[in-house]
Amino acid sequence: MFENLNDVEKRYEELTKLISDPDVISNQNTWRKYMKEHSDLEPIVMKYREYKKVESDLETAKEMMNDKDLKDLAEEEMLKAKEKLPKLEEELKILLIPKDPDDDKNIICEIRAGAGGEEAALFAGTLFRMYSMYADRKHWKLEILNENETGLGGYKEITFMIKGEGAYSRLKFESGVHRVQRVPETEASGRIHTSTATVAVLPEVEDVEVDINPADIRMEVFRASGAGGQHVNKTSSAVRLIHIPTGMVAECQTERSQVQNRENAMKMLRSRLYEQEKRQRDSELENERRSQIGNADRSEKIRTYNYPQGRITDHRIGMSIYQMDNFLNGDLDEMIDNLIAADTAEKLKGNEE
Repeated sequence: MFENLNDVEKRYEELTKLISDPDVISNQNTWRKYMKEHSDLEPIVMKYREYKKVESDLETAKEMMNDKDLKDLAEEEMLKAKEKLPKLEEELKILLIPKDPDDDKNIICEIRAGAGGEEAALFAGTLFRMYSMYADRKHWKLEILNENETGLGGYKEITFMIKGEGAYSRLKFESGVHRVQRVPETEASGRIHTSTATVAVLPEVEDVEVDINPADIRMEVFRASGAGGQHVNKTSSAVRLIHIPTGMVAECQTERSQVQNRENAMKMLRSRLYEQEKRQRDSELENERRSQIGNADRSEKIRTYNYPQGRITDHRIGMSIYQMDNFLNGDLDEMIDNLIAADTAEKLKGNEE
């Protein structure tokens, strides 16, 4: 399994020299590319060197067994090495799982109210607040790209960007249908209702990653609408972009400037087209085992928020958390860590088959 690690180590050493070379440093694009590769390889190489050191210690201890005076010490060293090796092997296996190239990217998140009318819109608002508070905990920056508020403070839909290191790696598992079971504020009789909201988490992509022909885009402008705001219904600053080949639509009305709204709408459209291409690519790679966690369909019910029981259950991994207030206040790490662990285990299983 580790037969290629010597080549990886050689490449790491080569990169170490390259990123210190003045000629390379003078070309910032090349230098950044090498720095990124060096950074990606470093944890693998450090773990591999640790593994080789323990293997060497084990061989040394075996040789020491022939010396009567050192036999007790040799046995102790052998025992330590034999305990360490399996653990290091597992850690190396995990590090060797191909990294999602989008993991370090910012995200564009879209939340839409589903079944349940006004209560679904209020739940969409609850989810937006939850992700906003999680972003605050991570010291990430959140920027609203588009919103369609309801009179009671919910959202028919809201689209926002989160900028921060590893944002996509942490939040990509949130895509899917979120279901809430609670007594709505609008319900006088106290009956529990079930409502849903759909979350889509897309990686932010650059122009060069998605080739969009300008002739394929139709732009429409209209007056902003919503629950309020100084510029609402004053000017035709809102922008709707329609990608003619796919019928995909992205609109933005949060900025005063039509130019800024168009730029934000293009970001959204680009990310949606990128995700569509990525899904098509994945489905075409028949020999590649796809993770059940990482490729959850957007229409799949992934999580239930049961207010009467104070329980949040993620149906993909069968995990329940009974700390509703903390969770909705952005304390998501325990759930996300378990989703990442399950996804890693699934990929590891695929590599071994």
